[in-house]
Amino acid sequence: MKKKIKIKSLSIIFPFFNEEKRLSESFKNFRKLLLTLKKINYEIILVNDGSRDRSEKIIKKEISKLDTKCKKKFKYIVYKKNMGKGFALKKGVMASNKKWILTCDIDFAANPKEILTWQNKKYISSTDLCYFGSRNLEYSNIKYKFYRKFIGNIFSYLRNSYLKLELRDTQCGFKLYPRNIARSVFSKLTSFGYIHDVEICILLKRKNVRIKELPIKWKHVNNSKLNIFIDGSKMMFQLLLLKFR
Repeated sequence: MKKKIKIKSLSIIFPFFNEEKRLSESFKNFRKLLLTLKKINYEIILVNDGSRDRSEKIIKKEISKLDTKCKKKFKYIVYKKNMGKGFALKKGVMASNKKWILTCDIDFAANPKEILTWQNKKYISSTDLCYFGSRNLEYSNIKYKFYRKFIGNIFSYLRNSYLKLELRDTQCGFKLYPRNIARSVFSKLTSFGYIHDVEICILLKRKNVRIKELPIKWKHVNNSKLNIFIDGSKMMFQLLLLKFR
């Protein structure tokens, strides 16, 4: 019989950069989330990675609309220089106060309420593991364009060949960590661009922390700043640098 671990304390981290077009929609999702996670002691950490658009004004406006109880659920971190998603996640992890840490994307490609599905299906079975949403598992419910999947498969093959990670999907932003493990790993993170996910996996492997990949409900959201061809080429190059480093 599977052991079931109930998550009662959760920090949810959303890094973002220049997301003025998405933030209003994101806050609609946040309001729904506030109702969904009532049985969990949680905090939502928004990390503004040096945005140069109207993101900060929108964040402050949207938070001001919330009632006092909901406002207390939010923690907002901002700094001037754009450093990369990995750096933003690192800042969020170090500012977290709960026993579990969930990292998510601000576009809600995967909804944080998926954590309840994982919990109900008894996927979370140990506080010594990390749990990564994987878009390449049989029971994952995925909606995205064919060419993105094709490029992703090439990247996965090269990543596993170079670094012997044996993982199906390292790039999905939906990841759940016990806080002590997250803090230990992110404190040593040095890759802050798109390749940061791979370095996290390497650091976990060095610490003999197993990653359990889990099915996820995920959909591609338009207006992504990731150029699958240009940034994909950069990621391949960074993968080589990471291997030799």
